[in-house]
Amino acid sequence: MRKARHWWMGDFWPQNADDFRFLKSLGTRTPKITLPGPCYIHYRAGRANISRDVYPDLDIFWSDLVEAYIREMRSLAQAGCRYLQIDETSLVKLGNPRVRRLLAERGDDWRDLLQGYVGVINAVVAGAPDGMTVGIHICRSQDPNWQADAGYDAIAEPLFNALRLENYFLEYDNARAGTFAPLRAVPAGKFVVLGLVASKTSEVESVDFLMRRIEEASRYIDLEQLGLSPQCGFASTAPGNLLTWDEQRRKLELVAQTARRVWG
Repeated sequence: MRKARHWWMGDFWPQNADDFRFLKSLGTRTPKITLPGPCYIHYRAGRANISRDVYPDLDIFWSDLVEAYIREMRSLAQAGCRYLQIDETSLVKLGNPRVRRLLAERGDDWRDLLQGYVGVINAVVAGAPDGMTVGIHICRSQDPNWQADAGYDAIAEPLFNALRLENYFLEYDNARAGTFAPLRAVPAGKFVVLGLVASKTSEVESVDFLMRRIEEASRYIDLEQLGLSPQCGFASTAPGNLLTWDEQRRKLELVAQTARRVWG
């Protein structure tokens, strides 16, 4: 990436530090905060949505964007944050044939975007302060109208090997996510949290069902490299929570109960 020429962050103001301080005050366990992935800013409309007057060279746009994330991570670290999750909604969509056609119509090749987006995420992760663990959630969103109807197959190799981070949160709550086969690309030393518990439907899965799914996944990746979580956040849509507080509590209790059965 080329060094930014159009510097607009002289009066940078942290966006999440106060929220994190509040979260940290509520308990003694390690709190986690999430940031939206950087790639969606470009993915949504491509070059057409980025001013050519301000950014005649797209590399300068990416450089400024990465710097904004680095400054935000520094502000979070100063607030005591040691665990950050990037919610990346663009990567998995690149495996959807319809998405590929729409990208081609606007002049973008999904393969080029995949390579470029991985580079941008790596640049953000490289700027994380010392002592901060960064994970990534590969998200389809909670809105069924624009979820990617694709598994991880097309992006598995760069996702698990080119991305320079160790912790992955993958949605696996329905058939749209595809099979566990892409997990065979995960190298030793990396950790995958399986989002097997649906966060947008009230029906509570059974422990036996989740254990069977985890066992199925372990055919492709070592069991000790796996964890369990809900598919996504319980309130990641504009209207707010999709489930009641009691339904959310029961889902989280299920995750803890199953994890104890599987990993002790």
